Amino acid sequence: MYTSLLVRYGEISLKGNNRPYFEDKLMDNIRRALAGLTPRKMRKTFGRIFIDLHDDLQAVTARLQRVFGIVSMSPVVAVPLELEAIKKAALAVLKDSPGTTFKVQAQRPNKRFPLTSPEINREVGAYLLTHSQGQQVDVHHPDRIIHVEIRDEGAYVYSRTIPGPGGLPVGVTGRGLLLISGGIDSPVAGYMGMKRGLELTGLHFHSFPFTSERSKEKVIDLCRVLATYCGPFRLVVAPFTSIQKAIRQHCPEEFYVTIMRRMMFRIAGAVAGKENALALLTGESLGQVASQTLQSMAVINRVVDLPVLRPLVAWDKSEIIEVARRIGTYDISIRPYEDCCTLFVPKHPATKPPLARVEAAEKNLATEALLAECLEKLETIVVEAESAGI
Repeated sequence: MYTSLLVRYGEISLKGNNRPYFEDKLMDNIRRALAGLTPRKMRKTFGRIFIDLHDDLQAVTARLQRVFGIVSMSPVVAVPLELEAIKKAALAVLKDSPGTTFKVQAQRPNKRFPLTSPEINREVGAYLLTHSQGQQVDVHHPDRIIHVEIRDEGAYVYSRTIPGPGGLPVGVTGRGLLLISGGIDSPVAGYMGMKRGLELTGLHFHSFPFTSERSKEKVIDLCRVLATYCGPFRLVVAPFTSIQKAIRQHCPEEFYVTIMRRMMFRIAGAVAGKENALALLTGESLGQVASQTLQSMAVINRVVDLPVLRPLVAWDKSEIIEVARRIGTYDISIRPYEDCCTLFVPKHPATKPPLARVEAAEKNLATEALLAECLEKLETIVVEAESAGI
C-alpha cells in the first residue's frame, strides 16, 4: 500500500549555505545503508527526502533507524493532486492504523491547490466518517492523526511516525580517532561522536599474552556494532605489552596508570596523523576512576596537541549503561575478557599526579624506542557490520 518513505531531518535544515552539503551527505549515507536491497529512487524536496518502497518497508526502516541525521520517518501513500485520490488514500491509511478516533491534519506548501488546509481537513474527515465504521473525530486527543501534505509534485498521506537516531550525518564534521577498549564506556563514546557527524577510526591497545585473543575479538565485535551505524569501521590494534612491562619495571607503582595513559595518547597522536584524524575521542567520565580526575586528565593531555573529546565526561554510569543497552554494545562489553588497562591497575593509583613527578618518572623509560616499536607493529582491521539489515 505504501509507495514511499518520507524522511525528515532536523538540525540540518538550520545550516544555511552549507545545507546542501549536509543533505547530500545524508543521502549518501542512506544509499550506503540500503545497499543490497532492491534499487530505488530517492528525491529531495525542501526539508524532506522521499524514498521509493518495494514492499520492503520493515527492512528499509530498520536500516534507516541507524542513519544519523534522520529525525523521523513515515510510510506514505503518494497520490496525484486530486481530492478524490487523497480521500481514498486517507481511508486506506486510516484502516491500516489501529484506533477508534482520528483527526485529519493537512499541510499545504503548494498554495496553488484550490482548497485551503481547513477545507481539506473537513472534506477528508467527512469522507472518512461516512466510509468507515466505529470511527469518531477527536481533534484534541485522537488515537491517530491522518496527515495530508500537499506539495508541488503530488499529495502524501500518512499516519505513522517512526523515530530516527537524530544528530548529524556521519562524516560532516571531520574524522576522529576513538580509543576503544573492551569496556562499556568507549563504544558509547564512539556512538555519540558519530551522532555529531564524526567519521571514526578505532585504536585498541592489546597486551598479549596478558590479555587473550578473546579480548581482541570482543573489541572487534564492538566495532561490528558501531559499523551498523557508519559502514565499514577501521580498527587499528597497537601491541602494548612491551610498554606495560617497561612501565612496571622502571616507574613508581602509583603512576602506572598515568604513564600508561600518556603512552597511549602519544601513540594515538601518531596514529591520528596517519589517519587524518583531527581529534582523539575517549569514553572517560569525570571522577569515574583514578585516571579520570581533572588533575589526571590534565597531566595525560600534555603529551598531545590534538583536542581530546570526551562525550561522556558528565554522564553517570547508569546513563552510559542505558545507552550501551539501547545500541547493542552492553552484552558484548560485559563478556569476561579483560583489557590491558584493567590488568595493570595498582592498588593505590595517584588521583592527583604532579606533572613534574610524572615527567621525572618517565625519564626511566626508553620512550622513543618503545613508541617506535609499537608503531612498527600496528595492525589494521576493516570491520564490517555483521548484517546490513541490523
